[in-house]
Formats: sequence, structure tokens, C-alpha cells
Amino acid sequence: MTAETESCGYRDCLLRAEKVSRIYADGAVSALVDVSLDVPHGQYLAIVGPSGSGKSTLLNLLGALDLPTSGRILFEGQSLADMRDLAKLRARKIGYVFQSFNLLPTLTALENVQIPMFEGELSAGQRARKAHDLLEAVGLGHRVGHLPSQMSVGERQRTAIARALANDPPLLLADEPTGNLDSHSGHGVLDLFDRLHKEQSRTLVVITHSDEVAARAERIVTIRDGRILPSGKSFPSDARVVTSEGRVRPAGA
Repeated sequence: MTAETESCGYRDCLLRAEKVSRIYADGAVSALVDVSLDVPHGQYLAIVGPSGSGKSTLLNLLGALDLPTSGRILFEGQSLADMRDLAKLRARKIGYVFQSFNLLPTLTALENVQIPMFEGELSAGQRARKAHDLLEAVGLGHRVGHLPSQMSVGERQRTAIARALANDPPLLLADEPTGNLDSHSGHGVLDLFDRLHKEQSRTLVVITHSDEVAARAERIVTIRDGRILPSGKSFPSDARVVTSEGRVRPAGA
């Protein structure tokens, strides 16, 4: 195996990209070229690379926000191109965490967290109780009635994470989740990701250009110029190393 693939059977794979390419501007820009990637259930994966490398394009494809020009993306063994209702898949199976939070400014934290639940069958009272529980879980039980403008940037990101978990999705996708946060708030978000992975076996895919963020993951994939590289990457400040299989281990182990 190399860093770009970690083979898993269809039953064990939550996500699979098979020779995926994405071309923009009438064929002038190849954002991704023949990318193949398996993401098993319960894995914490970081995708790293410089700006313009294709990270966000790949995340959009994995999250069913876009479809590839060629190749295919499978979710739980089913091709996204064959699914009739991708909006329902996104609402029920995938949670998104963005660098810019994307909270509605006129809604409270409690109301923002409930937004994905409107796709489900919960009553208004059940939605409110679940949103309150999620905010409690991310340490914001005291902020349920606050608007985004009344919260710190770290609190806004934790609210966005609670919203991403509203429908208990098996997959959480995060695009530069600490990019707008200070060091303390960023560490808090990463600690929360650690808990989601370890305590709930949640599958996480995090896009980042930060070595510190990537070092929290159990597996790291590097992308450059639209292609996934086979080589690993070291993180000396964290005393951890990425092996040729893309797994993170302590340095010297």
C-alpha cells in the first residue's frame, strides 16, 4: 500500500474515490487527476497540501457537493452518480464544518443547530432538546440563546460542529476548521475532533495546510497539483511521523 490508497472492501469502506478527475473552465483547468482513495468506516483522515492543490475540490466530491468529470465516488458502496437524491444523503449522512462557520446571523446557536433536523421527522420540541444536548456536548450549554455575533470565533466554530452532528451522520467533513481560530480555540476544536473519533468512532476527513492539525489524524494523505502523492510527511514539532502507508506513529517507534 501507498499513502494514496488504503484498500477496504465495499462493506468496510464508507467512502471510495475511483480514478476521479475534475476539470473546470472548459477543460482548461484540471483540479484533480485520476485520484483514488479509500476511507474505511471510523477512520480519522487528514488531507494536506498547499493552496490550489485540489484539497477542497476533493472534499466537495467526497461530500457529494459536486460530481467528478470522470471516475466515480462511492458512499457505502453506492455510486453518488446513481443516487436520485443527493440532498437527502448530505442532510442525513454527512456533516460539514467550514472555515467560515456558515452560521445564520439572525438565528441563535440553538436555532442554527436545528437547521439540518428539518429534513427529519423530529417534532419542534425534540429538535430543540437535541440541539441543546449537542451544544452541551461541545461546551456551549451557556450559549444556546446567543446569536453568532455574541459569541467568540471559537464558540461559533463549536456551534457549527454541533450543527454538523445534528442528524448523527456517519461522516464528518471539515475544510480548514481551525483556519480562522486563535491557537487556544483551535486546540479546543481539535480536542473535540479527537473525542468524536475515539469515543464515537466517527469517520472524519479534515482538509488542512497545517502540519499541527494533520498530526492529530491517524492517517495523512498529501495532494499536490491535483494528484495524491505516495510519500509520507513528518511532523517533528509533534514528535510524530507519517509512514509510507499514511499512518501516524510516534517518532522513533
